[in-house]
Amino acid sequence: MVVTEFTTKQLAIAREAVAPDGSDVRVLPGLRCGGMAHFELAAGKTSKAVTHRTVEEIWFFLGGHGKMWRKQGSREETVCVEAGVSLTIPLGTHFQFRSFGPEPLSAVGVTMPPWPGENEANEVKGAWQPVLDA
Repeated sequence: MVVTEFTTKQLAIAREAVAPDGSDVRVLPGLRCGGMAHFELAAGKTSKAVTHRTVEEIWFFLGGHGKMWRKQGSREETVCVEAGVSLTIPLGTHFQFRSFGPEPLSAVGVTMPPWPGENEANEVKGAWQPVLDA
């Protein structure tokens, strides 16, 4: 039996990466079958629309207010998101999110399998025009 060492990590103050959708990322612990990260989109911003090639995600929103657009084939929906809302992003889903109000939209996301690298996401046509910092 292979034993994986346990990990403890404090949330970083500053972003550690920028996601393909343009949101700020703070990497959290992961295991062989999944990874976790904190995502944040500044107030008044709109992410790029993307789809993933090999991973699925579950998001849990921690703060802020916004909307999440998701599309699978002909099925399409936009939902309001705020602290306490969770949602899934199944493999191949096109998605995009917006942040409204005075504070950033923040969420913790679990990625299964773990995030493989920079070629994982492809930009797609979304519901809104992206609005991000330069």
